[in-house]
Formats: sequence, C-alpha cells, structure tokens
Amino acid sequence: MASTKTSSGSLRTYLITRLVLVIPMVWILVTLVFFVLRVVGDPIKSAFGDRLSPAELAAKEHAAGLDRPLLTQYWDYLKGVLQGDFGTSLTDNTKISKILKINGAATLELTLWALLVALVIGIPLGRLAARYRDRAPDVGLRLFGVLAYAIPVFFLGLLLKLLFSIQLGWLPVNGRASPNVEVAINDVSPNTHVYLINAILYGDNSYIWDVLKHTVLPAITLGLLVAGIFLRLVRVNLLQTLRADYVEAARARGVREGRVVRKHAFRNALIPVVTVMGLQIAALLGGAVLTEETFEWQGLGFKLAFYLQRQDYVAVQGIVTAVAVAVAIISFLIDVVAATVDPRVRY
Repeated sequence: MASTKTSSGSLRTYLITRLVLVIPMVWILVTLVFFVLRVVGDPIKSAFGDRLSPAELAAKEHAAGLDRPLLTQYWDYLKGVLQGDFGTSLTDNTKISKILKINGAATLELTLWALLVALVIGIPLGRLAARYRDRAPDVGLRLFGVLAYAIPVFFLGLLLKLLFSIQLGWLPVNGRASPNVEVAINDVSPNTHVYLINAILYGDNSYIWDVLKHTVLPAITLGLLVAGIFLRLVRVNLLQTLRADYVEAARARGVREGRVVRKHAFRNALIPVVTVMGLQIAALLGGAVLTEETFEWQGLGFKLAFYLQRQDYVAVQGIVTAVAVAVAIISFLIDVVAATVDPRVRY
C-alpha cells in the first residue's frame, strides 16, 4: 500500500515538475524567435523593399505597430500568443491563426503518417537486427539505419519521385490529392482540413484511394528519417534486455527462444521508443519543411518556405512560434505517457 502511494506521489511530482518546466521553455522559445527576427531587419522593409515610397513604408509600419518601442511590441506579442493570436502576414494579409488551422492540419496529417511509417519499418527491423547480431542481416540493417537518418530528405524525396512517379507511374508526383478530388472534399461539412477524414466524410472510395496514393511518397520520405533511429534504439535495448536475469531464467525453464524474445524481451525494449518519441516528432516537424517543399504538400513547412522567400518575417515569426509551442506541448504529453509506462523515467 505504501509503495503504491509512493509511486503515485512520484508520478504526480514528476508531471508537475515537467509542466512547470514547459512554461519557461515556451517563453524562452517565443522570446528568441521574436528578437532574432528583429535583429535580421525591419519586417516591413524586408517584405516590401523598394516597392513602396518612404511614406507608404511608414504608414505600414504604423499600421503593424512596428513604430512603437521594441519592448512594447514584445509585450503585445506575448499577450497575443497567450490569446492564440500569432499576428497577420504582410504578404497576403492572412491571419496566422487561419494558416495554422488550414495548413497545420496538412502538416499534422503528414507527420502522423510519417510516424506510422517510422514505427512500422523501424521496430520490426530493429528486432530483426538484434536477432541476427553481428551477422550479415544485422550489419546490413545497421547500415540502412545510418543511411536513412543521414540522407537529405529532399534528395530522398526526389529519388522516390523519379522511380515511383516518373519511371513506374505508380504514384502521383505532387500534391495532397488530385485537383477534382481536392475541390470536392473541401466542400464537406465539417471541413477538418485533413484530407483523409474529409474523403471519408465525402463517402467516395475512389477519393479515399486518391488521397492515400498522394500520401505514400511524402510519408515514406519523412518516415525513413526517424525509422533509422527507431531501428537502432530497438536493437540496442533488445540486446540489453536479452541479457537480463529474468530472460535468462525463462531460457533456463526451457522456454523457446522465439517466445523469450516475443513475450519477455521485446515489450520492455519498446519502452525507450516511447520515451524518445517526443523528440522524434520534433524531428518530423523539422523535416516536414523540406518534404512539403519537395512534394508541394500544402502544409506549414510549405507556407514557411513561401514566406521566407518573400522575407515576410511577421508570418515566419508566427508560424515558427506556433510550431515551437506545439513541440513543447507534444513533448510534455509524451513525457506523461513515458512516465506512466516506465516508472524509472520519474526518478
């Protein structure tokens, strides 16, 4: 009974500590983004340059509140972020909150598919590598893991497009759906902006299949980035677990090796995967910028590249800040799951 209370108390203390740490981390991220982009230059002059007269530039600066003292701008921006207002883009006068809603759904959809690909590829291959330790399959899989993590995302995406889209013609080259499908599924109510859900709500199987086909190459391209990490992580932890006392005891009782790996060692080897998943989601979001550009996937990465090209630092600031906040929240939620699954994380 006492140990149960102690365990519950340690979990509660750990979660409260993690939550308290999230707040200053988010504040530091928001502050860094704000001041770094101000150091780069005047957002209005960067966005419009010589296209406007000095009087017009001054008018736009006043309308955007950029002629006020820097600390006043910073304080107003913090208040806006707390209220979910990340500003308005200078290029097309679009609220960043609207961009986050529409394009953020696309990035979320791609990230979840990529995470699924990483888990489906990385975990079984890590288990296979551990089973054939230091033999040809293990060496080959470890090399695959290093290459999957090291190869540039855009280069891998171009190779997959060249092979499966251009040479074989099996999969679409770009986009989230065919133009006619995109128009149709965006008219469904409610519009979730997640194309697979919209296609399901529309109720046409051919549209669902079209969305899935467009998802395959971007998801594989981005998923392989993390699959190599999961492969190596599962392999190392499975090898360590196979040397544990309770595993040796199971072998001594005559339990078959396949059952020892499957029932006793493999489950415990998966716990570290949950622990590091938050960091890998951050890596997926970072890789989504290049992946979305390569496949013209209209997500936050695609919009971020669009605004960077136009030097719209207000929009860049809003998107980067929102992504940073999202990563911090996701990391906290992953910590909650990891602490629940593995009590050792709490100490």
